[in-house]
Amino acid sequence: MLLRKKPGGAGWNDIAFDVAARGSAVAVLDDLASDTLFATVEEDAQLASARRTIAQWDAAGYRVITVLDEEYPARLLGIRETPPFLFFQGALREPDPGMSVVGTRHASGDGLRFATEAARLLVTEGLTVIAGLAAGIDTAAHRAALDAGGRTVAVLGTGITRTYPASNATLQSQIADRGLLLSQFYPDAPPTKQSFPMRNATMSGYGLATIVVEAGEYSGTRIQARVAGEHGRPVILTSAVARTTAWGAALVDRPNVYVVDSLDELADAVRKIREAPDRLTSALDALASA
Repeated sequence: MLLRKKPGGAGWNDIAFDVAARGSAVAVLDDLASDTLFATVEEDAQLASARRTIAQWDAAGYRVITVLDEEYPARLLGIRETPPFLFFQGALREPDPGMSVVGTRHASGDGLRFATEAARLLVTEGLTVIAGLAAGIDTAAHRAALDAGGRTVAVLGTGITRTYPASNATLQSQIADRGLLLSQFYPDAPPTKQSFPMRNATMSGYGLATIVVEAGEYSGTRIQARVAGEHGRPVILTSAVARTTAWGAALVDRPNVYVVDSLDELADAVRKIREAPDRLTSALDALASA
């Protein structure tokens, strides 16, 4: 009901933050009780409509979690774009340490090979491979993870009942069976220009870091690289991205940005990122004991 009405013009992410902070959607709704938008008759009608919608989702077998559920991915609660709910198919895990492997839909042979190798590396490191089920780099990463017997999470830019691109229908089904599909949109929502940047922010928030394999100057991938920095997540760029795009070059000297030229360098960056929390803890312990 709150999401449909958007009281005071609040966006979904603002509402999700308020509900998570209060621990109750009812409490947030009660705060708005004096608002004329929430007069008793209208409120009752909207609550009834919301209950019917949820009953329809249950009847259809859709699985959904909200920011109030213990199973909700903890890392997503720490970003400003927190989705208020997630539809999912497959196995939720908490924690689910992983990294995004992303890039252009129009990938070169070298780009596809590096995405495949990157995904295999993450699997050998015990990490989940996160991608957006798009053609090109994302598809290569998902398939490589499955082929290596690893876990992969697809964050969709559509509703959970849609497949985009249609050519990935079989892959989407395989990920649902052996990994996890996540969608922050209503089940039958089509792809839109707005849904993919939203999806990229969720991918960044879900993972420990983002690996950008290959991307053009105007690739949507640049959005994830940017928001990853805003989330405080490390970004790993291939040297080609850093060299051939203005946005990639602009990221090079920023904190938590790694530029790699080979699989060995990627492996080194992945391990440094994973070890960073332990290094910080050790440094804090040393300061405390000094």
